[in-house]
Amino acid sequence: MRTPVWEVATDADEVHELLCASDRCQAERFASPVPRRNPATTEFRVRNGLVHLLRSEGRAAAMFTLTEAPTFDVPPGVFPAARSPAYLSRLAVRPDLVAAASLAGPLCLRRAMALARERGADMLRAEANPDIESTVECMVLLGFRRCAAVPDDDAGPRRIHLYRVLT
Repeated sequence: MRTPVWEVATDADEVHELLCASDRCQAERFASPVPRRNPATTEFRVRNGLVHLLRSEGRAAAMFTLTEAPTFDVPPGVFPAARSPAYLSRLAVRPDLVAAASLAGPLCLRRAMALARERGADMLRAEANPDIESTVECMVLLGFRRCAAVPDDDAGPRRIHLYRVLT
């Protein structure tokens, strides 16, 4: 990946295409279901400047969404207390970069932590699919902590909650 450049995403179609391609790739790699993504949600997040895009050689390489409020259902008491948390979601990496063991995913996580810290957040919170082991392991290596065990019920997609103190 040569000369990566960060930008706030402006093209919802490009973002949605990257997100869906990443979802399909991860589902295939880890034998997990492909999430259903709503293009209107992507459009809203792009329009509101919430999606951060890593571009390399003019192409979208990876992305994440950073918000001040959760974009996912947060079970009561799952996260430790925080004065001003930020929320990370929709981390996605282009499939060819995943296959090449690119550092695009860790770059996204580091960028999300830096931006959250710059904006005054004291904690970065996230929800992830625990079946995508490489993402969870990468997050843990970068200082994220798991909140609780993943419930073993069939009430919907499996989720794990993670957080990173930003002091």
